[in-house]
Amino acid sequence: MDEKDVLRQQVLALRAMLDPVEVIAAGRSLCHRLAAWDLFRMNDTVLGYLAFRNEISLQWLMEQHPEKVWALPRTLTRGRLFIHLYQPGRLERHRFGMLQPAADAPPVPLDQIDLVLVPGVAFDHEGGRLGFGGGYYDRLLPRLGALRVGVAHPACIVTRVPVSETDVRMDYLALPDGIYRIPTRQV
Repeated sequence: MDEKDVLRQQVLALRAMLDPVEVIAAGRSLCHRLAAWDLFRMNDTVLGYLAFRNEISLQWLMEQHPEKVWALPRTLTRGRLFIHLYQPGRLERHRFGMLQPAADAPPVPLDQIDLVLVPGVAFDHEGGRLGFGGGYYDRLLPRLGALRVGVAHPACIVTRVPVSETDVRMDYLALPDGIYRIPTRQV
């Protein structure tokens, strides 16, 4: 088991133990912060996600801002994400258990996405992100010209996420207590 797998298991176990009431409150606070954020207000097409396994939910934000074009990922078995228009009544459950757009939901062109709200298992303050290990977002994010915002519960922020050359860093971190710009790294 490598360093990423160990960290993933640790954070997922911690996240599973979070009080559901606390997770809901943290999500509501984070959504209020995003709603007031200038970069959210000035962008029209937002790629979000539907919460899974105690992730911070964006549901309130999507409901309160119907003027946005909301897009959601649809996961295929070959490790790719396809982006579709969010239509609340047209969702289906993936074999992994999460809800996603129906297969015939209208696609959203990648070049129309302005802002991506990215879920993750863990994040660090340098923009490192640890997902579930399939590399879905690491393959998608380089194809987007959008701002990348990691969305997380404070318990999922770690000192350091082990990253490789193929891992995509976030531009911002959105937490219940604020939205933080990731400092630009010198190469």
